[in-house]
Amino acid sequence: MTDKDTATENIITDAMANPSPAKSMGDPGITPLSPSHTQQNDTDQVPSGPSFDVVVAIDFGTTSSGYAYAFTKEPECIHTMRRWEGGDPGVSNQKTPTTILLTPDRKFHSFGYAARDFYHDLDPSESKHWLYLEKFKMKLHTTANLSIDTDLHAANGKRVKALDIFAYALAFFKEQALKELSDQTGGEFDNNDVRWVITVPAIWKMPAKQFMREAAYKAALVARENPEQLIISLEPEAASIYCRKLRLHQMVDLGTHTTQNGFSPTDNVGSGITQGDRYVVVDCGGGTVDLTVHQIRLPEGHLKELYKASGGPYGSLGIDYEFEKLLCKIFGQDFIDQFKVKRPAAWVDLMIAFESRKRAAAPDRTNPLNINLPFSFIDYYKKFRGHSVEHALRKSNVDFVKWSSQGMLRMSPDAMNSLFKPTIDHIIQHLTELFEKPEVSNIKFLFLVGGFAESPLLQQAVQNMLQGRSRIIIPHDVGLTILKGAVLFGLDPSIIKVRRSPLTYGVGVLNRFVEGKHPPEKLLVKDGTRWCTDVFDTFIAADQSVALGEMVKRSYTPAKPSQQVIVIHVYCSEKESAAFISEPGVRKCGTLRLDVSGTESTAPRREIQTLMQFGDTEIRAMALDVSTGRTVKASIDFLSC
Repeated sequence: MTDKDTATENIITDAMANPSPAKSMGDPGITPLSPSHTQQNDTDQVPSGPSFDVVVAIDFGTTSSGYAYAFTKEPECIHTMRRWEGGDPGVSNQKTPTTILLTPDRKFHSFGYAARDFYHDLDPSESKHWLYLEKFKMKLHTTANLSIDTDLHAANGKRVKALDIFAYALAFFKEQALKELSDQTGGEFDNNDVRWVITVPAIWKMPAKQFMREAAYKAALVARENPEQLIISLEPEAASIYCRKLRLHQMVDLGTHTTQNGFSPTDNVGSGITQGDRYVVVDCGGGTVDLTVHQIRLPEGHLKELYKASGGPYGSLGIDYEFEKLLCKIFGQDFIDQFKVKRPAAWVDLMIAFESRKRAAAPDRTNPLNINLPFSFIDYYKKFRGHSVEHALRKSNVDFVKWSSQGMLRMSPDAMNSLFKPTIDHIIQHLTELFEKPEVSNIKFLFLVGGFAESPLLQQAVQNMLQGRSRIIIPHDVGLTILKGAVLFGLDPSIIKVRRSPLTYGVGVLNRFVEGKHPPEKLLVKDGTRWCTDVFDTFIAADQSVALGEMVKRSYTPAKPSQQVIVIHVYCSEKESAAFISEPGVRKCGTLRLDVSGTESTAPRREIQTLMQFGDTEIRAMALDVSTGRTVKASIDFLSC
């Protein structure tokens, strides 16, 4: 720790010292040890910031992505992006695959179907020099120490900066959306008139959310000086906002009428959502499954979160991994690893073929599913092993996968269903645990949304688990639910009035040492005063309700009058309470920076009052120099820890 850091730590701890003559005299400058919340008198009046002509939401998915928009003058009319060129047989192409292609010299080439098709058509000797990436969003969820420098691996094994890839993708969507808006309005559309919304899983930690914001700045989606032009929307929240507005003919009740894939234009739900109703949204995507529990408050239809967002990496990608494991079992891990690197485009082809068959899996299916093996797979295997693919299938112990004379893998329905089982089991276990929580009682509806929600196997498993306790509802345009909800959120970000904090947040402070209460090893004697070090001063506790506009207030004093910056380490824990920052499970997760330059004053003790907001989708900080009344630049960084 540098001298500067040490000085900083001292001022924090000094400013937070408990007994003080000033405290008893009503001096607000001494920070209380318990969290001090100030709630705006009327949280409905949260300032909305500058106005925009249009809201554009980008649903940046693990497997597929897209955008939608609405003009603020016509908020009920949500436009989904133009249909993409390309597409796969049997797969709706309203969204485009989250795939990106860079040239051998690492310049952006194409995104989506265009990227995939171009890469597929390259000669194998050429394609190994191109950088092709897919399903890369999960890296933000799985990387423990996510930073601006985090790398991704392209299909050919080469490393690229994750920030560059996410920025390229967002820049692509910006260009597409602005072009469409310009065509709609008959003139060049100004980016400054757009409020951008980017969707992220609710279970993402703050570093991943901040990473998306940094990528948006790099892509020039918005300028760093105008952060309010971009808002981060949590995917299941967006789905919830959309679902609460659904008309009866726009959804299907699985309990009353199950049709092919749960869809039928004539179905309806019966009675809709009414005041006080509690419902769960299960967002089943490619990478994650995200759950939120909401209660509706009418007449405005505002939403209150009843339990903190939960879920995990249980998306439909898990089925792809099971398929890959099956291939490894049949053909050998060494061959599959080699094939992916040497013939990356053919591997992509194989997974596309599997994707369309995966969508045909159903509980009552009796006929086998055929998966095309690319010629280069068959050819490369012969060279690699010295015998045929057919021979490998005969020799393997996998009796439910056969070789068909048309050059296909023939899977029995049971074999396909077994690939789904581990992923669906995870989801059902999570749902079962969620429904056992006391906060999650009297749930009237369960909304299944996201691309994976279309799976009849998943639908049946959820029905079996709930046993009629809640009505299972699937919106008709299930893959676009989040996208449309994110537009509605951008039009009115104050729609969700109460959220639950996913983690406990706080800072480390010094307290007066109390014999018998504090551990002896935490004793620090300074200028004759006995202090207890490392005390966790809680800003907000995990699963604590926090209203939109609610603030946590703390005051800090610079150590020296000349000090320019106060740096304070923020700690977090999944536990609801922590006594010390050194406890297991407590980790440093962010840095609060207060830039106090230019606010010097003649006051004997400068007090910097800091307000932190936890009720939004991102944590925000504001600060004020109390003696001068001037605003102090405050920022919280979760990426450089």
